[in-house]
Amino acid sequence: MSINDKREEIVRAALELIAENGFHGAPMAMIADKAGVGAGTIYRYFENKDVLIVELYKDLEERMYPVILDGYAPDEPTRERFLHLGTALLRYFIENPLDFRYLEQFHNSPYGVEHRRDKILGKKEGINVFCELFEDGISQQMMKDLPLVILFALAFGPLLSVARDHILGFVILDDLLITRTIEACWDGIKRQSVC
Repeated sequence: MSINDKREEIVRAALELIAENGFHGAPMAMIADKAGVGAGTIYRYFENKDVLIVELYKDLEERMYPVILDGYAPDEPTRERFLHLGTALLRYFIENPLDFRYLEQFHNSPYGVEHRRDKILGKKEGINVFCELFEDGISQQMMKDLPLVILFALAFGPLLSVARDHILGFVILDDLLITRTIEACWDGIKRQSVC
């Protein structure tokens, strides 16, 4: 097994175990066992479990964003850009339930709180297409003039809930229901006079 293969196996094992058991329910020894490597091998790639958790998040972000941005046109009207991003994000979560479960845990943990704070406040480098969209929408008076954190909650809180409910089998999101859901999220953040 090559160095990259070992790292990939460790990351894959960590994703599966953490998504299923949580951060505390997936000790490094269990991750090593699932990855088929010795417990000490993990520490050649990741200094400690905290580093592994953050690196796994970065890996997921790098895998997710190209999918979400595929076909995204930054010169389109605000509504169309929102519908594209919301639909792509919801579809990604539906098609990658382990990623969704990991990301949900990460964002609701101290790791994610710090990351989210830095991203929303513009202190973190990287892809900020969502912040840019909301800032454009506010400046063009297409979206309600609310703090970014509230716009995120109004736009993506429901999306996360329906993704979770789909994954749990409470609802089946077909194409029509996905479209209607994202349009309802748009309705929550658009200015009333905007179509």
